[in-house]
Amino acid sequence: MSATFQPQPKPIHLCPRRRFLGCLAGLAFLFFGVAQYAFAAATADGAKEFRILHIMSYHSPWRWTDRQLEGFQAELKGVRATYEVFQMDTKRNSSKEQKDKKGQEARALIEAWKPDLVYTSDDDAQEYVARHYLGGKLPFVFSGVNNHPRVYGFEGSSNVTGVLEHEHFAESVKLAKKIVPGAKRIALIFDDAKMWDPVRTRIGEAMKQFPEMRIVASDTVPSFADYQRKIREYQNSADIVGTIGIFNLKDADGKNVPYQEVQKWTVENSRLPDFAFWIDRVYYGTLCAVTVSEREQGRAAGRIARAILTQGRSPSSFAMAPTVKGMPVVSLARARKLGIRLDAEILLGAEIIQRFEWDQP
Repeated sequence: MSATFQPQPKPIHLCPRRRFLGCLAGLAFLFFGVAQYAFAAATADGAKEFRILHIMSYHSPWRWTDRQLEGFQAELKGVRATYEVFQMDTKRNSSKEQKDKKGQEARALIEAWKPDLVYTSDDDAQEYVARHYLGGKLPFVFSGVNNHPRVYGFEGSSNVTGVLEHEHFAESVKLAKKIVPGAKRIALIFDDAKMWDPVRTRIGEAMKQFPEMRIVASDTVPSFADYQRKIREYQNSADIVGTIGIFNLKDADGKNVPYQEVQKWTVENSRLPDFAFWIDRVYYGTLCAVTVSEREQGRAAGRIARAILTQGRSPSSFAMAPTVKGMPVVSLARARKLGIRLDAEILLGAEIIQRFEWDQP
């Protein structure tokens, strides 16, 4: 193999002073290039380790809260981060005094741990934590919020944004009507949490899509005994029941009854088809729901958080909007108990829960 001869350039001879200055320039150029490379590498692989504090309104383990966090972390994959989780546990400790105490503890943790970003899920975390930091430098990203952002002062805030949770009421009613075609009378039942006020308003608007149907009851019940009495009344006055708020129901000692117990009692004592908006309810015996995807709530919040941390975007540059993804879910176990046969369209078009959660091996 022959090689092509390339003439070599003649060497340039510099005087000592010019040679010295040239070396300095070369070293400076080399240093600048290395620094640029190091900065680019740090940016590319997320070398900065962020502190992310997740304040959940409720508790873990629970599908709704855990999967919001899972979705959030999935969208931050590849970003170096240390996570701290604070559980306010307000479903089981729902008095104002208990919520105030948890809010103070969460705010103390923020001041001590000094996170780079706070991820707050569901309404109580906004009321008792996030709204105390409006206009500050610390960015907050929320998910699972039922109330309008203005309730917490978030509109126009420079450092707070997030993802709203709007229930799929119309879709859930349509699913219930497919299962029970003759249903016309809807009873709705709520506990006394303030978060249900905007839900009632949205339900009122959505009912315009169902001129053939009417809401025959929309009750707020503070205790489990009141809930039981109302459910029994609905057996003769309603065709389907929306069991919306069932977390703050007090027992005889003033303690919250776990929602799993409320649902099990409902399965055992109500012959009416029922619906809700969350998949965990269907696992515990509610007949059907078009669910708000908890994982999609978290993923949407995670995408926002990633842009804030890695791109330097301002929270105020993101619109506060609800996720739209919903999934039809049906309890086959409850359908069987109610004597309802599910047709092929429903079985093929929905996620089917085979057993009650308490029957799981």
